[in-house]
Amino acid sequence: MGSCLVKVNGRSERACKATLKYDKVWYRLIKSIMLSRPEDYLSIYQSGCNHSCLKCHSWYFTQIANGHWLSTDEIANNAKEYEKIVTVKEPRKRATMWHATDLCRHCGSCVVSGRRGELCPKKLSKDQIVLSPQGYGPARNIVAFTGGDIVCKAEFYAEAAEKIKEKTNLWVLIETNGYGLTPKNLDLLRDAGVDSFWLDIKAYDEKIYRKLCGTTNRWILKTPEWILERGFVLEVCTLYIPGWVEVDQIKAIAKIIADLDVEIPFTILAYFPEYKLKVRSPTLMEMIKAYLAVKDVGLKNVKLGNISVFAKTQRDLDILLSILGDKVL
Repeated sequence: MGSCLVKVNGRSERACKATLKYDKVWYRLIKSIMLSRPEDYLSIYQSGCNHSCLKCHSWYFTQIANGHWLSTDEIANNAKEYEKIVTVKEPRKRATMWHATDLCRHCGSCVVSGRRGELCPKKLSKDQIVLSPQGYGPARNIVAFTGGDIVCKAEFYAEAAEKIKEKTNLWVLIETNGYGLTPKNLDLLRDAGVDSFWLDIKAYDEKIYRKLCGTTNRWILKTPEWILERGFVLEVCTLYIPGWVEVDQIKAIAKIIADLDVEIPFTILAYFPEYKLKVRSPTLMEMIKAYLAVKDVGLKNVKLGNISVFAKTQRDLDILLSILGDKVL
């Protein structure tokens, strides 16, 4: 059992009981489904989670049961409708969030003013940019399960993936903390057609991980190897949290990944205060040092995320780009 108690009408229940049910088919409590930015894919935001992270930015539906019940058939139908508006067809190896950032900067300038933004990668045409509730960008041929994470109940995800594959040609991605990715569950998900994982490794030190997320990370650090052994596409991210997860831990996580494959995409996200954790955000120089430390262990595809958290002015952004170049974005 993880740290998976969620609030349901004032009482606490396990997430797999409160936000998942079975009646001939699987049903999941879903907060919303939308074309998300900057991921540029269809995101299915799930209620309930097997972690109780102090800094959860989706706590109002992951730590509290909140949403609408959808069957795996209804989820697949949503994916089928989304496929009609897809503007970019990615190969399976690019079925990640990481690869979205080299296509578009989401400024919307090409649509609003008819001119490309200064940092535009110049890879897409204007007619490939669409508006979604989270802003401008392309619509890529990927559907992702995000928000709360109960991949420990892999049967739901397997059934959903099978039905999405039956009705669409979309890639299926799971954003996950890795807690439920046992070898047995990974085999089930592979056989069902899941294509990729965005693995959020929240800390390297087990004591800090437990304080931060409520549970252990012992086998989570082994999941990158298990994922790659089964032919999934993998990307990894971690969060820089001052006083909690800093350069030493981020570098240790990166070393695990580099020892497997130096080409695996790796993102360092900047923490910002949310939910129960109210420490400061990292500075510009702290994020730059973390980036250089990860590159130093050999990883080739490294980016920083939540740029506006630590590069708050144009001068900050200019410094960042002068030191690391625009590929860091």
